[in-house]
Amino acid sequence: MKDKQPKSNTEVLEQGGLSRRNFLGASAVTGAALVGATALGSSLMTRESWAAAVKDAQQKIHVAPGELDEYYGFWSGGHQGEVRVIGVPSMRELMRIPVFNVDSATGWGITNESRHIMGESAKFLNGDCHHPHISMTDGKYDGKYLFINDKANSRVARIRLDIMKCDKMLTVPNVQAIHGLRLQKVPHTKYVFANAEFVIPHPNDGSSFDLQAENAYTMFNVIDAETMEMAFQVIVSGNLDNTDADYTGRFAAATCYNSEKAYDLGGMMRNERDWVVVFDIPAIEKAIKAGKFSTIGDSKVPVVDGREGSELTRYVPVPKNPHGCNTSSDGKYFIANGKLSPTVTMIEIAKLPDLFAGKITDPRGVVAAEVEVGLGPLHTTFDGRGNAYTTLFIDSQVVKWNMADAVRAYNGEKVNYIKQKLDVQYQPGHIHASLTETSEADGKWLVALCKFSKDRFLQVGPLHPENDQLIDISGEEMKLVHDGPTYAEPHDCILARRDQIKTKKIWDRNDPFFAPTVEMAKKDGINLTADNKVIRDGKKVRVYMTSMAPAYGITEFTVKQGDEVTVVITNIDEIEDVTHGFVMTNHGVGMEISPQQTSSVTFVADKPGLHWYYCSWFCHALHMEMVGRMLVEPA
Repeated sequence: MKDKQPKSNTEVLEQGGLSRRNFLGASAVTGAALVGATALGSSLMTRESWAAAVKDAQQKIHVAPGELDEYYGFWSGGHQGEVRVIGVPSMRELMRIPVFNVDSATGWGITNESRHIMGESAKFLNGDCHHPHISMTDGKYDGKYLFINDKANSRVARIRLDIMKCDKMLTVPNVQAIHGLRLQKVPHTKYVFANAEFVIPHPNDGSSFDLQAENAYTMFNVIDAETMEMAFQVIVSGNLDNTDADYTGRFAAATCYNSEKAYDLGGMMRNERDWVVVFDIPAIEKAIKAGKFSTIGDSKVPVVDGREGSELTRYVPVPKNPHGCNTSSDGKYFIANGKLSPTVTMIEIAKLPDLFAGKITDPRGVVAAEVEVGLGPLHTTFDGRGNAYTTLFIDSQVVKWNMADAVRAYNGEKVNYIKQKLDVQYQPGHIHASLTETSEADGKWLVALCKFSKDRFLQVGPLHPENDQLIDISGEEMKLVHDGPTYAEPHDCILARRDQIKTKKIWDRNDPFFAPTVEMAKKDGINLTADNKVIRDGKKVRVYMTSMAPAYGITEFTVKQGDEVTVVITNIDEIEDVTHGFVMTNHGVGMEISPQQTSSVTFVADKPGLHWYYCSWFCHALHMEMVGRMLVEPA
């Protein structure tokens, strides 16, 4: 029966006398067993084929000692406010990059260099990062930057991938809760597109709390990727959710919910549909150049009105409360994921110029298909072979479907576009395939980021870990090859080939990361790689020292109680991996100083007496002896 849909896992299991829910809930079912439960066909795998699939899975992800992973994976750290670097396919955690959090290992949020980057927002001790994305040139990753959002405090940060450190951070003005974030793909990442989610009154000074008022709205925010300064903002109708950009450089799109501008769940469900808003970026730039913009309050950022009816935007109605917005790697479609509808909506990008030109008068005329995929579709990714993969939050599945077949079915042909449904554990949110956001999508690996783990790991109390699952998509059939616990909702991830990321092994002494500290030392007449001196300026004391394993250049200095002390250390070791640390006991001070790096920290010496400082990063056989003393005389 050529056109008959293959039986789902649910049907297979229930015909065998075991319900899918019971199957998933059985504590004895392991990740390896799940591989056996995902075969297409009318029955479960035999024990022999099951064992073969497990063996194949183990071989696929094994990275032997001394070998390197094929991909860098960058995971958002969720409520931790950091970015995690994962090797794929081994799924080994390589590094954590602190961004919106305080990190005592590196001193991020403590050192002067990091606080300079964080600016005024250094006062915030929390972050909620969702969407990491790598800069591109001509639709391919260029490995220069990774950008990440902070929903909690309305920030966007940039990470330099050569040093794996955050080098810029921006608090987006006039809005609250930066959520969806994507980058311009071609000709290069000139802009970062960042959605502000929540409607607020303007000015938000307490004079009005009416969300139905004309001056209550949220905005689509566009940031210059190089300067990390605001380029412009676009007023929109409804709450913005997720966003993506096309492969022409002209259009960006965003899913919107709460078209009602309500403040409660019931109110947000009143309208029959919400929409995807499409932004004509060159038209917006032209309007701003012509002076057709306003500003809000003290902000100098150009603001244009892109609410429904604007010539700068178009609103495409889609099923209620859409969530993910994903551009297919072939550049043909924006895909809006239904969330409350069992469908995803395929918007044909090639038709958008006619929609803006008025040649297509019904916005729904750009919809190529509304594809029924299952319950709770949240996000979609692509393999570069014409297939899409969508997470089904309610069904706890990943569904593989063919885009061309889906369009044919939408146009009335009898064709089966669903290729496979794979059970995952449990309630998957984001999903990401290797290189999927670029024109080089290679269809090798897929990561499903599951919100719940339930009984899949050792119990660790009421707060459970979540579950990242690695799926092999290189063949016709999806195979689950790994799952592993993860902490505090790593919301999303992105994968790049290892050759696309080129990192430094030791610091360049001219690196701008610590340039402000170098400038301060210059004013003090200090040679940072040679001098070990104490500069006294009234109640301010600057202690300059070098470090070379296993000793600091200064092992004792004296200050007065109440002095503001700045310790500046330059690691003059030239051997990679010989990182030093500096911790001043009982002062809340700690930092990392990697080879050829300069780091500094400022604190108040408010306790008279002797205070030891020590190296916190193991650097030498005599690491424990790498110490010094601060002598604080009573005021």
